[in-house]
Amino acid sequence: MQQRDWSRRSLLAAAASGAATTAAAGVGSPAGFAKAPGGRASHDHAAFDRLLARRTTLRNGLVRVDYAGWAASSADRGALKAYIAGLTAAAPERLTRPEQFAFWANLYNALTLDIVLAAWPVKSIRDIRPSLLSSGPWKAPAATVSGVSLSLDDIEHGILRAGWRDPRVHYAVNCASMGCPNLPRTAWRGEGLSNRLNAAARAFVNHPRGVRFDGDALVVSSIYHWFAKDFGAVDARVITHLATYADPALKTRLEATGRISRHDYDWSINDGKS
Repeated sequence: MQQRDWSRRSLLAAAASGAATTAAAGVGSPAGFAKAPGGRASHDHAAFDRLLARRTTLRNGLVRVDYAGWAASSADRGALKAYIAGLTAAAPERLTRPEQFAFWANLYNALTLDIVLAAWPVKSIRDIRPSLLSSGPWKAPAATVSGVSLSLDDIEHGILRAGWRDPRVHYAVNCASMGCPNLPRTAWRGEGLSNRLNAAARAFVNHPRGVRFDGDALVVSSIYHWFAKDFGAVDARVITHLATYADPALKTRLEATGRISRHDYDWSINDGKS
């Protein structure tokens, strides 16, 4: 009960110490970022909104990127790099937890776009190989945040998947491929995040590249195989996840299905000209 008698100075000192501890929790490694408890700040993503609106289109349920036009525009290339620089100069551990998720998902997507644009033209992101043994750019250093060098894999697996343990992470990040859940046409934000993640999940599950039936055989994206444990590990639980976001007719078929017959994925670039 003596704590109630703290002086104003003591209270301010304690608050400052707590804030410093919170800030430090996000620094040092992907695991540190993943565990950062969150502060009260938000980040401005308006610049990314403008670029996505100008350089993406939605056609037949697929978001396509005008890589050729973007690569040819020094202004838009510069704007993307400036947006990324703003993210990497920020302190994500000071953001609220929903804002942290939005921050990392936007950084992943922006970096992926920048990597593809730097290599343009390419037929698949897997053709971008920083080393002879690599099968894509995911393990190469891509950005430095709070002094921590991060790859795309660090952001997706070490921070987002490890920090949130939410299967909807897979609907938030885009790997520049036709088989991937859509690149959002507006940046992620903490406000309304859960509703937008649900909408992204529905968009993917109800598109043939996500879930379809070939006769009686259930064919789903390889995402549900590569990351099966995120969706429940066994077919029955993966199917339950899919049914959660499926439209009524598809949901009825899923609920009558006991197993996944096969998986597939289209690695071709999500180009607007495709």
